Amino acid sequence: MATPGFRPTHVVPQHGMPAWESPDPARPTVPLDPLLPVQLVERRGDWGHVVCANGWSAWVDGRFLIAVPQDPPATGGPEARTADPRPLLARTEQTLARYRTAVEELARGGLDGESFRGRTQGLRIGVVVDGESMWLYDTEQARWVYGDGTRLSTYATDDEPRAAPADPGHAPTQVVTPDGP
Repeated sequence: MATPGFRPTHVVPQHGMPAWESPDPARPTVPLDPLLPVQLVERRGDWGHVVCANGWSAWVDGRFLIAVPQDPPATGGPEARTADPRPLLARTEQTLARYRTAVEELARGGLDGESFRGRTQGLRIGVVVDGESMWLYDTEQARWVYGDGTRLSTYATDDEPRAAPADPGHAPTQVVTPDGP
């Protein structure tokens, strides 16, 4: 049964994700199911505290949550600035052009295998385009980003979650059920 007023802000990635009782890797709990709608209620570093529709809560690596599109902003409200996809697309195009140039030189016989490896060493891109949806690998930030044509948001990252600050400055968030404290 859904908690009244529950509005998901994110969904769990398609392969599910591990969860913890607190922002501490030593306290695992039941993993979250794939594509489960959740509401992100608190962040501590890379940790995210989520609440499920039934009121159950857990801590997860918040960087892997997939944001649910929100309603468009109301007219007259401040415009939210988001990451512009064009600079990352330009870097991706430049890297692909460098690789293509090396392939063409190799095919013409202008490069041998070792020279080709030297020219392409360190080049890295990742691109998936499916209609209006796009996933790009951002080598500078070591993360995959999702784009809808107007903005980018982090989809997945290569590094581990960073530790939460020692003192968040307030009491921990507590989920209260309608029939008890």
